[in-house]
Amino acid sequence: MTDSVTFTLPQAEGQYLRELVEQYLELVRAPDDDRDPATRRLSPDAYPDEAEASAEFRSLTRDDLAATRAADAERVIATLAAREPGSRERPDLILDGPAQTAWLRTLAGLRIVLATRMGIVDDDSVVEPDDPRYDVFEWLGYRQEMLLQSMAA
Repeated sequence: MTDSVTFTLPQAEGQYLRELVEQYLELVRAPDDDRDPATRRLSPDAYPDEAEASAEFRSLTRDDLAATRAADAERVIATLAAREPGSRERPDLILDGPAQTAWLRTLAGLRIVLATRMGIVDDDSVVEPDDPRYDVFEWLGYRQEMLLQSMAA
């Protein structure tokens, strides 16, 4: 991972992303809800064929994983909040190594939640063409790819 990268994100997109990350932060801070497929997907089964072993693994790792996800989301929010409000001249964010990791994991987590809510489980899943969440899902993937390209440059 590079020392720091410049990541371009227009102000309006940054504000929208901040709202999404704040909602994601609420989700990862909430108590584990086995009825919610998105929270289950954020803590997947370690042993899909062994329910008891998976439940034990989840109980031992869920709090640490949720704390890491929350810290990552807080870092993304702090990065976005550090920009001058209304500054259209400065769409660039400078991300150090730990911030790059936090951003990648948070964008991935957001996409996991959206995919689960839309019923995407594999490459063959069909999404309703009018589902506005799919546009958000694709946009998050685009932003994730742009960050990865910045890191590779």
